[in-house]
Amino acid sequence: MQNYLYEFLGTAFLVLLGDGVCAGVLLNKTKTNGSGFLVIASGWACAVLIPALMFTASGAVFNPALTLGLAAIGKVSWAVVPGYIVAEMLGGFVGAILVWVMYKDHFAATEDGDTKLAVFCTGPAIRNYGNNFVSEVIATFVLVFTILGISQTSVGDAAALGTFGVGAIILSCGVSLGGTTGYAMNPARDFSPRVAHAILPIPNKRDPDWSYSWIPVVAPIVGAVLAAISATAVFS
Repeated sequence: MQNYLYEFLGTAFLVLLGDGVCAGVLLNKTKTNGSGFLVIASGWACAVLIPALMFTASGAVFNPALTLGLAAIGKVSWAVVPGYIVAEMLGGFVGAILVWVMYKDHFAATEDGDTKLAVFCTGPAIRNYGNNFVSEVIATFVLVFTILGISQTSVGDAAALGTFGVGAIILSCGVSLGGTTGYAMNPARDFSPRVAHAILPIPNKRDPDWSYSWIPVVAPIVGAVLAAISATAVFS
């Protein structure tokens, strides 16, 4: 149960800090409004790094796609997969609710519905479902493959260095691969906040773009499983 709690709390922190930086940059009348995509990418890197340093006992997964990828190669027991995924999805939902609480006045001060949705979840710069799907597969493949690659050398006293490497991976994925779809790479980071957006009393909001919502769920799972299998072949 402690591991499930850690996955819940870690994902909640991840989304609170990650969607929080999106809110700060995108919403009107914040002190960080308009500070740009590099701030968002840096904020997301820290949003992943900080809970990963706190909740190492559960494996610091915080991502249903990564959970499934690790299970596919035997690094996570299939017995805990359902509990991990539920904990991660609930954590993402709670984190998104807290972002709304934090920035409630600024949501009210922002008129554009697309901007408000972008605080919670990703969307394509150019809507082409095939290319959008491939983009998310590639980004997630890079995420999982490099995490597993770093883990091969990060042992013993170097484990914390490996965790900081994960933060660097998130930053790199953001600035290098995030320009097409916003690099979701994580269903709990995208679908759970999208649901939160759908039910929260946000003034003048748009629809949650359900027609796109399957891509940040299915594509990361495909990318994570492919990456995990590939990394096992390369590093074993």
